Amino acid sequence: MILANGATWGICAAATGAVIARPFRLPEAIWAVAGAVLLVVFGLMPVPAAVAAIGKGLDVYLFLIGMMLLSETAREQGLFDWVAATAAINAKGSSARLFLLVYATGIVTTTFLSNDATAVVLTPAVYAAARKAKAEPLPLLFACALIANAASFVLPISNPANLVLYGGKMPPLGQWFGSFALPSLAAIVVTYAALRWIERKSLAGSCESDVERTPLSTGGKAALAGIVATAGALIGMSAFNLSLGLPTCLAGLATTLGVCALAKSSPLALAGQVSWSVLALVAGLFVLVEALDRTGVIAQVAAALKAAAANPVQGAALSGTILAFASNLMNNLPAGLVASTAVAQVHPPRLIVDALLIGVDLGPNLSITGSLATILWLQAIRREGEDVGFWRFLKVGAVTMAPALAAALGARLLIG
Repeated sequence: MILANGATWGICAAATGAVIARPFRLPEAIWAVAGAVLLVVFGLMPVPAAVAAIGKGLDVYLFLIGMMLLSETAREQGLFDWVAATAAINAKGSSARLFLLVYATGIVTTTFLSNDATAVVLTPAVYAAARKAKAEPLPLLFACALIANAASFVLPISNPANLVLYGGKMPPLGQWFGSFALPSLAAIVVTYAALRWIERKSLAGSCESDVERTPLSTGGKAALAGIVATAGALIGMSAFNLSLGLPTCLAGLATTLGVCALAKSSPLALAGQVSWSVLALVAGLFVLVEALDRTGVIAQVAAALKAAAANPVQGAALSGTILAFASNLMNNLPAGLVASTAVAQVHPPRLIVDALLIGVDLGPNLSITGSLATILWLQAIRREGEDVGFWRFLKVGAVTMAPALAAALGARLLIG
């Protein structure tokens, strides 16, 4: 038993490390799936248990499918390029105002399309707008990266990790706002203030305001209407405490088909641009976490949460902080899965669960390894010829994440 547990821990640690480090520049999904396959091949995870673990993520997969289709449809129709160019025009030659407008756009994109959409779709558009406006791109790119996580608990749909932590069963919308409205505001404002201070020298100059903006096409307008309609429908579903996965998937599919019909383009060609490997990545992580659960590791985490429940206020602050930093060591998706499984075992007070969600959503702003959104953001800027190393991001993350986390957790504890 000890040998089997050690082998399981080793495979899970190696697979998670490879997901973060991406050896040989292979996609993250390959390493997560490879770890899951090794667990089955070596008899450390029975096939039925692996299949059941994958099945637990059904609502998350459906949610991701819908959001990826919406994001890719909007990108294909030039919606995000139009938004970014609009921001550059309205900056009126001020780099600081352009930074604020990009940050505000990131808030809206993250809130209604998830943090992954901000990383994958908005980031390249912002870079293009920065080049047209002859503005320093890195402050604007950092704004995209940090707001993708800072705004990711405004709504349940703002981050797939939210569905993961709550096991697909989200709190009613009224309860969600009661718990996270003030902490979200605190995280967004403090992150902005800290990043604005760090980049004050880069934002002191001026930029071009005469930026070319291609008129929004009929397909772009239809994509925008589909996004608005989807957001409204999902907010309604959340209000009645209904699952979000299937409605999101259906809304994304309907928007994609409708826009493609208007634009007379192929939905299959558009679907070919979607990063479907994300689904395999999440499925592999579900198997890895289930394997850890079978070794008793998560039972120990659950016991720690049970002990923390004796003093909910102190326990919430400590649990949220630990998970925030742990998300940077093992990425927030597996960290969130571990926390979710532990929560399901001991049912700690809502205050502690909410603090865990803040930690798993906001903590990844510390480093480039913290969340899938940040990893996708890094890939996006590299395609544009920019790069941010681990230490460069850490210097920004250390100044922005810690005070934002303290403010968000403090606001949640203040609510009680």
